[in-house]
Amino acid sequence: MSLTPEAAAQVAGVLSQALPYIQRFRGKTIVVKYGGNAMVDEELKRGFARDMVLMKLVGINPVVVHGGGPQIGNLLDRLGKESEFVQGMRVTDSDTMDVVEMVLGGLVNKEIVNMINRNGGRAVGLTGKDGDLIHARKLKVTRKSPEYEVPEIIDIGHVGEVESIATNVVDMLIQGDFIPVIAPIGIGSDGHSYNINADLVAGKIAEVMRAEKLILLTNTPGLLDKEGNLLTGLTSDRVDGLVADGTIHGGMLPKIGCALDAVKAGVRTAHIIDGRVPNAVLLELFTDEGVGTLIRSR
Repeated sequence: MSLTPEAAAQVAGVLSQALPYIQRFRGKTIVVKYGGNAMVDEELKRGFARDMVLMKLVGINPVVVHGGGPQIGNLLDRLGKESEFVQGMRVTDSDTMDVVEMVLGGLVNKEIVNMINRNGGRAVGLTGKDGDLIHARKLKVTRKSPEYEVPEIIDIGHVGEVESIATNVVDMLIQGDFIPVIAPIGIGSDGHSYNINADLVAGKIAEVMRAEKLILLTNTPGLLDKEGNLLTGLTSDRVDGLVADGTIHGGMLPKIGCALDAVKAGVRTAHIIDGRVPNAVLLELFTDEGVGTLIRSR
């Protein structure tokens, strides 16, 4: 069935609008943190895979870093192991870490790889343990308590933070025309595996690779002001002010923090976008309007 003249004109307009962005980003690295509804809704999953394949085909180098908290929780429930959280972070003993590695490095990672490959891409899955990619250190969590004069140190097990990133294996995959898909598991100097927040891993990889963009998929339209309006085109100074006046709070703070760190470290722009929107990554990259919050250094 042929397109009507109106529909054909609309398609041509979209393609024409995309052209300068494709030219600008060709040969550039874009780090995408994949999570939220985009990881569980079947149509959104297929759309995300196609977005990554299209980016690669037009000469852009996507690097995917994924989460998997709900999937970890579901398997722990099936195993009869209760999930415990401290300050929003999962307490991860040795048994739980085994489940984390199995879910993140196995089930979730390979599902994403398979999804991209089925849509015509060439993806390779890895964790931060592969190629010595992510060196981690144990995350120290403190809590102030009226009973103690000094903050209480809480041991939440195998939860880490990024100590250093060595992107040799990622560079090699990109040069070989593959799409790297990375599970946020690092290795400590003690030889233990550590589960690391995927936003933080994506931000650090973007910093080290001097990526053109860092894109964080979320379950919100982006950063909203106190009246619920979407904020975008923000400088790092403006973001600092929004944190100070309480506009940015709660669960958005760590995402904004890693986006801010990335642009201050040399990533050209960071984007917090609504992963519930079909083809959100392409809309953010290749249209004038975009679908979320853009943050730049200045």
